[in-house]
Amino acid sequence: MVWSLQKTPELTDLQFEQWNKLLEERTGIQVSAHQRSFLQLQIAGRMRELGIKYFSEYFNQVSSGLQGMVEWSILVDRLVVKETSFFRHRDSIESIRQLVQNRINNQDMTESFEVWSLGCATGEEPYSLAMVINDCFELAGLEPYYGITATDISQPSLQSAREGMYGKRKLEPVTAEERARYFKTLDETGESYQVSDKLRDRVCFSHGNVMNLGEMPMVKMDVIFCQNVLIYFRRWRRREILNELASRLKPGGMLVIGLGEVVDWTHPELQRLSDERIQAYVRS
Repeated sequence: MVWSLQKTPELTDLQFEQWNKLLEERTGIQVSAHQRSFLQLQIAGRMRELGIKYFSEYFNQVSSGLQGMVEWSILVDRLVVKETSFFRHRDSIESIRQLVQNRINNQDMTESFEVWSLGCATGEEPYSLAMVINDCFELAGLEPYYGITATDISQPSLQSAREGMYGKRKLEPVTAEERARYFKTLDETGESYQVSDKLRDRVCFSHGNVMNLGEMPMVKMDVIFCQNVLIYFRRWRRREILNELASRLKPGGMLVIGLGEVVDWTHPELQRLSDERIQAYVRS
């Protein structure tokens, strides 16, 4: 019988545990029971493309060997959630504007302002950060002197982010002024836009796995933006990741995470901001 006419195979409890364990070992992400159907659907879809009938056969393929790692990179892109938008949490983004503005006002911008966006997906978050930071430099009449490093585990998402092209609906959270200053239209209908070169030149998109932070260059950052990433990890691993990120902040640097993503973490060198609209910490 042709694969496309067959019923999607069902993961057994044991197979679900095996796939879940592999995903967590390689990405840190844990799939909950209510996400089981999503996991099954994505794996089965890729098996259909390859003409593989059995979960066990495909599991053996992706869990060993160099070719298995290549196949894994294709599969994991489908398993990792890439939900994002411009100014997804405007208050958090605006806190970075305030930080940059204060440093400029206090004449404390003595070196390049460095930002790290983790789990950047298709680029909306780092470009949002670039907009507010660039605003501050232009308002002060200063040459933009900042850089944003944006990392994600998905290679296709990173490629899309580098191109910086988005449909009209994607730009709905962007104000008319922001659109006029930081986007150019790609067609006469106004349905397709691209981020301006002056922002794209400031953002470096790189492949990175939050599970392997220790393998990334130890570059001190003024801002580390890690929103809607930690929710996919176990609580103990969230604390482990946050401790590593804290060590990469410059004195006075800010760590921003999703509101409520972690409720029981503290660090001796970081102080949480009192603003209840955001969850941000400043290094002493």
